[in-house]
Amino acid sequence: MTSATTLTGGCLCGAVRFTAPAIRQMVVNCHCGMCRRFHGHYGAYVRGAADGLKFSEERGLAWYASSKEARRGFCRICGSSLFWHGTDHPYIAIAAGGLDQPTGFSTGQHIFVADKADYYEITDSLPQHEQW
Repeated sequence: MTSATTLTGGCLCGAVRFTAPAIRQMVVNCHCGMCRRFHGHYGAYVRGAADGLKFSEERGLAWYASSKEARRGFCRICGSSLFWHGTDHPYIAIAAGGLDQPTGFSTGQHIFVADKADYYEITDSLPQHEQW
């Protein structure tokens, strides 16, 4: 993190490095089936401004159109999952695990809990939403 309102981060191998203005300083855990497959577990995201997303390194950046509604960004070299960007959304969801530490963020809620995997339980007291 370079400041309280600027997100910085990147992939495991360094072939993708980015900065983006933070929109909301809260992590949201998404338990939908697409996030589970993309991340290997649920997806933990923070919101950044899509028009403010800047890359200092993008040689590894690739995008996958996971549905008509969204695309997902990842590193084609090391496989790190990095972004979810909804069609025509003014924000981009940035994988919290790819952010530089410390973030100062905390997890605020769970979404798509109706789709969560059967191998774990959500045991915290945070709000849970069946869908979005």
